Amino acid sequence: MKIEIKVDSGIEENCISISCSRLTPELERIIAMLRIMEKKFAVSAEGETFLLDVATILYIEAVDRKTFVYTEKGVYESDLRLYELEEQLEEYGFFRAGRSCLIQLHAIKSLKRDINRRIRVTMENGEVLMVSRQYAEALKKRLGI
Repeated sequence: MKIEIKVDSGIEENCISISCSRLTPELERIIAMLRIMEKKFAVSAEGETFLLDVATILYIEAVDRKTFVYTEKGVYESDLRLYELEEQLEEYGFFRAGRSCLIQLHAIKSLKRDINRRIRVTMENGEVLMVSRQYAEALKKRLGI
């Protein structure tokens, strides 16, 4: 991949342009990372509201009608349902891994096949999550493997 950077002091607003013959999974990841840099997300912990950068979120899990957001630094709660978060965050590299879990594709450290066509995903923080067989093929396709 060739990268060109033009510096022009006359430009008022930065612009990123991508030229390609086709949109590859690698380019989709780059685009998602660029978009994610500017997205903030409101969550709460211990009665306090925090604005998290979406890029810091490793995964999101629904447990007992509550939605939890996991980062390297802690666990937060969201008022939104998992399906609402999925709609909002899909373009930022999040993927439905099962009925109760969304994972950030950029935070995946490794993948390992598991029994019954499931995939064991190790996140950057060492947390191990399971991708159900229903979503396993879509995950491989999304990652280009």
